[in-house]
Order: sequence, then structure tokens, then C-alpha cells
Amino acid sequence: MTQQRIAELVPILQVAMGPAILISGVGLLLLTMTNRFGRIIDRSRILADARRTGGDEERALAETQISILWRRARLVRMAIVFGCLSVLLAAALVIVLFIAALARLEIAWIVVALFAACLLTLIASLVVFLQEIDSSLEALNFDLFGRRS
Repeated sequence: MTQQRIAELVPILQVAMGPAILISGVGLLLLTMTNRFGRIIDRSRILADARRTGGDEERALAETQISILWRRARLVRMAIVFGCLSVLLAAALVIVLFIAALARLEIAWIVVALFAACLLTLIASLVVFLQEIDSSLEALNFDLFGRRS
């Protein structure tokens, strides 16, 4: 690679930093989401055991809590899927930027589409995550007051 070609790649590296930083940030969000998912799974296992071994009243309480946790687990899983898609789209964007620079292709519409899709899936992930947070309040309401909101 000639010195001139390397100099041409420097602006591409600068442009690729945005998606790379986005990957890092979404990675931290995914870490948070997977931790919540793990806690939901752990709590569900405890309640499933209580449902198997408890009395009628304890089984009924466990059943209600398990249904709330099942909904929360599905929401967190969906948020994680959207977050992973966002990261994959950002990674694809970096690759497309480099291929376009090396092959001298004019594919701005692909870059814009990938970036927009990346941000839209990130938004979807966060919206679903907020729904899960709201569901956790429903579970807390049940634990504190014995009723669903």
C-alpha cells in the first residue's frame, strides 16, 4: 500500500470511530441487560421450586410472580436481540466504509441505511428495555401489596 493510499484511509478511520464508539456503548447496555436477564432467571428458578414444594397459597403467589417474571424475561430477551442487531449493523457499517474506501465506491445510500438501521434497532432496544423496567414495578407492587397494577 502506498503512502498516498494510507493517507486516504485516515479520514475513513476517523469516520469509522463513530460506529466503533457506538459498539462500545451498546456493549455496556447489553451487559446491563444480560445481568437483569440473569437475575430474572435466578428468581424464576427460586419461585419454581417454591411452586413445586409450597402450600396452596404459596403456589398461587409463586405462580403470579412467575408469570410476571416470564413477561419480563421475554422483554429483556427482545431488548438484547435489538441491541445485538444494533452492534452487528454498526460493525457492518465499519466494514462497508472500508470496502467503499478501498474500492473507491460511491455507496453513501448504503452507509446511511446501515447507520439509520443501527440507530433504529438501538431505539427499539431501549424502548423494550423501558417496558421491562415498567414491568419490574408491577412485580414490586405485587411483592409489596399483593396485587398487580
